[in-house]
Amino acid sequence: MAQIEAFSAVEVIVSKRDKKILSDLQIDWVIDAYTRGVVADEQMSALLMAILLNGMNSHEISRWTDAMINSGERMNWSMLDRPTVDKHSTGGVGDKITLPLAPLVAACGGAVPQLSGRGLGHTGGTLDKLESIPGWRASLSNKEMLAVLQSCGAVICAAGAGLAPADKKLYALRDVTATVEAIPLIASSIMSKKIAEGTSALVLDVKTGIGAFMPDPERARELAHTMVGLGKRAGVKTRALVTAMDVPLGLTAGNALEVRESVEVLAGAGPADIVELTLILAREMLDAAGVKGKDPEIALRDGSAMDVWRAMIKAQGGDPDATLPRANEQAVFVAAESGTMLSMDAMKVGIATWRLGAGRSRQGETVQAGAGIEIHCKPGEKIVQGAPIFTLHTDTPERFGRAIEILSDAVVIGDLPTGGKVERLPLILDRIVD
Repeated sequence: MAQIEAFSAVEVIVSKRDKKILSDLQIDWVIDAYTRGVVADEQMSALLMAILLNGMNSHEISRWTDAMINSGERMNWSMLDRPTVDKHSTGGVGDKITLPLAPLVAACGGAVPQLSGRGLGHTGGTLDKLESIPGWRASLSNKEMLAVLQSCGAVICAAGAGLAPADKKLYALRDVTATVEAIPLIASSIMSKKIAEGTSALVLDVKTGIGAFMPDPERARELAHTMVGLGKRAGVKTRALVTAMDVPLGLTAGNALEVRESVEVLAGAGPADIVELTLILAREMLDAAGVKGKDPEIALRDGSAMDVWRAMIKAQGGDPDATLPRANEQAVFVAAESGTMLSMDAMKVGIATWRLGAGRSRQGETVQAGAGIEIHCKPGEKIVQGAPIFTLHTDTPERFGRAIEILSDAVVIGDLPTGGKVERLPLILDRIVD
């Protein structure tokens, strides 16, 4: 006998179309019914567009998030002998912070169950980066995750199919219906997975600037406040930093290139902005989790963070001593004039990296491990005509043309007035704890 449904999809769509507040029962039903296949993609698409246009209040967003969490399993790390803390970044160009950060926090006394994703479009995915390490495995069972956490203190892996399955369906639909940017949908997507993951504390890195998913700082702040509120209502100690993504982070963009740079940071070197943001986030994570352990700066210097990295990579089948893949072909993009670099468009660098083969345009595409861009000069630095700005890497040289095409106006070089200063977003724009 067919199940009698509590609502029809049309009446839920009409409610939000007409700017009404969805009831708890409507939200619970529509998420469950969509997960079961009762609500069709075209109906959910209409509802998502109505949410994008008309918004949701804080209670609706919280209930929507809970409904997505309840569509699957919740993980539990109470058997660990130290508190759990995770970090989520909304993503950007050259954002490899998770790689040095997870082992660093573990070296200082936290446990980091980091469920990460793959890249789509101009932002790179943490799992794609790590998969450039020979043998490394992203897919772990819950039992394997626990074993790595217990032995290493940190694990970075893919979320299992049982974690917020409603979000997996909704995420794919949002991507093809121009509803990705809706703050209620972004916030509930991120937080449903992070709350279901079972961490006791969470630090959010919300990127803003031209290379970010949320380029307007005020919108980024709104998203940060929304997510912090969701976390706190769920009993997770949550705080957020709004951080700069006007210029790529570090000096590389691309999978193996970013792993190489991350290892440099763990070895006590690496670009200043990567080191600074890694230390800031590590201290926020340890403070949120109530861990009074080793200072992160010492853990980078004394090699303990590197020890955790090596153990974590080995525990997931990787060889931390293996040579990382290098692309077969390189091309150098040089400065057309002398002067000071006044700006660098992070979005264009990200798109060029994607065009070189480091990213994918649809789910399931294979990425090139060695493809990407090395950055030799950043805003505020002087450069002479003919000096390299970027080195491009790819296995398929026919990709160079389109990458160079977008890089041709990605940087501005000119004269800086005497005593003048290049305008950049501060690395940390805001810190949100309430």
